[in-house]
Amino acid sequence: MKNLFTLLLLCVSFVVFAQTRIGVQLYSFRNEFKTDVPGTLEKISKMGITEVEGGGTYGMSFPDFKALLDKNNLSVTSVGADYKELETNPQAVVDNAKKFGAKYAMCAWVPHNGDDFTIDDAKKAVDVFNRAGKLLKENGITLCYHAHGYEFRPYNNETLFDYMAKNMDPKYANFEMDVFWIKHPGQDPVALLKKYPGRFKMMHLKDRKPGTEGNQLGHADVETNVVLGSGDVGIADIMKIARKQGVEKFYIEDESSRSMEQVPQSLAFLKGLK
Repeated sequence: MKNLFTLLLLCVSFVVFAQTRIGVQLYSFRNEFKTDVPGTLEKISKMGITEVEGGGTYGMSFPDFKALLDKNNLSVTSVGADYKELETNPQAVVDNAKKFGAKYAMCAWVPHNGDDFTIDDAKKAVDVFNRAGKLLKENGITLCYHAHGYEFRPYNNETLFDYMAKNMDPKYANFEMDVFWIKHPGQDPVALLKKYPGRFKMMHLKDRKPGTEGNQLGHADVETNVVLGSGDVGIADIMKIARKQGVEKFYIEDESSRSMEQVPQSLAFLKGLK
């Protein structure tokens, strides 16, 4: 009976994971979009992907780009949100998200002086995200901040990220975890998910070539992005806990020049997880 119960649990876990819809961040194919927007969207669709994170139209009119998305059964579920726009005109972020039908908006960078991200930068960002996030929430959109590593510098026996997480109002502003950019500055993605359960609403799935030297600057060689499961980030362990900790959207992001070849391999790895 015990063995039967264990088998049933494994089956349920597999079904739950199989139902996890994996999308892609369109930045992965930025080079392909420069020369062939329709063909690139078609290739993404043929990978079996139906959800994307984006927000731009690559020089096309919105109606024409939206028609291509519809033709390829692609939904923009999350849009990028510029920090300055969140600060000065958050309604524009709302309007762009609604135009695409997206329920999430992601800010990927807090401006700062060179490589020097300070507590003052963090405090200002918290204020910007809380104020803009309230407006977005009132419009049915979830605002998430995507850390890039410079937030993990020490502060008050913790890190600047800890300050941000503890002062951003979870009703209005949460996070998108890019697992590469948690590993790269020397953090543990699994430990961070456990430390802040429910705060990471979205996730960028990205793996790192073993032996890559990390830093807390927010910079890395894009060619260190490798097929999921072949790097040192620990994707399999991350996926085991991610759904339990409230992650709602998953997007593969591969910034390397090999993304068109690597993304299908990464999808195959994810589908093979138990």
